[in-house]
Amino acid sequence: MAHQHPLAVAPGDIDHMGHVNNAVYLSWVQDAVVAYWERVAPADAVAKHLWVALKHEITYRRPAFLDDPIVATVVAERVEGVRAYFSTLIKRGEEVLAEVQSTWCSLDAITKRPARLARDVVHRFLPE
Repeated sequence: MAHQHPLAVAPGDIDHMGHVNNAVYLSWVQDAVVAYWERVAPADAVAKHLWVALKHEITYRRPAFLDDPIVATVVAERVEGVRAYFSTLIKRGEEVLAEVQSTWCSLDAITKRPARLARDVVHRFLPE
């Protein structure tokens, strides 16, 4: 199941080269993955869990510019214990701007310690 997340390029996202700064992509991925979680997971799971990024691997393909219509498509690849692996494709129309592989850790919202997701929650993202 994929999640489509529209992104807006703000004037502050533009760097000295006239395109979106590479660091902005990290923020976009964070926003897109969290929005995916909040859309698909049940409300009680959203309330009980937080996510922290452990690793992002970004391959930049093309630059993005102010006012570009950009969409991030997020797919959950797998869950192993407290870790979840996501793939995010950032596109302008059919043009791929960046590909991102990221690893996240699920935390208990109260203790802030790693916490596994219930099997039924995982199945919402990764149906068998």
